[in-house]
Amino acid sequence: MIIHNGNSNGKLHLGCSTIKTTLDVMGGKWKPLILYLLQERTLRFSGLQKQIDGITQKMLTQQLRELEHDKIITRKVYPEVPPRVEYSITRHGKTLIPILLNMEKWGRIHRQNGF
Repeated sequence: MIIHNGNSNGKLHLGCSTIKTTLDVMGGKWKPLILYLLQERTLRFSGLQKQIDGITQKMLTQQLRELEHDKIITRKVYPEVPPRVEYSITRHGKTLIPILLNMEKWGRIHRQNGF
């Protein structure tokens, strides 16, 4: 995706480029919610699904795989029958917490102001 910043060279402005990188990793409708929940504690798949209204099993699986691929969360499988799988945020993923908290604060203020 190319974002034009008005320059004739058509290159992505550095600030836009780094924001795009952040959005590629944690953006979208579901990933911020997943990360917000995982910042507090380790959760199983079913725990995440119960707490995120409207997310399908397929979408949650996809989002968790992408976050794991980007080393934002870890997936731990316990050798039990049936298998128990837990998700937790990584040290690298924890660097996104200030962004999530600012998003939460902005949303609260926005809602309080009637927007």
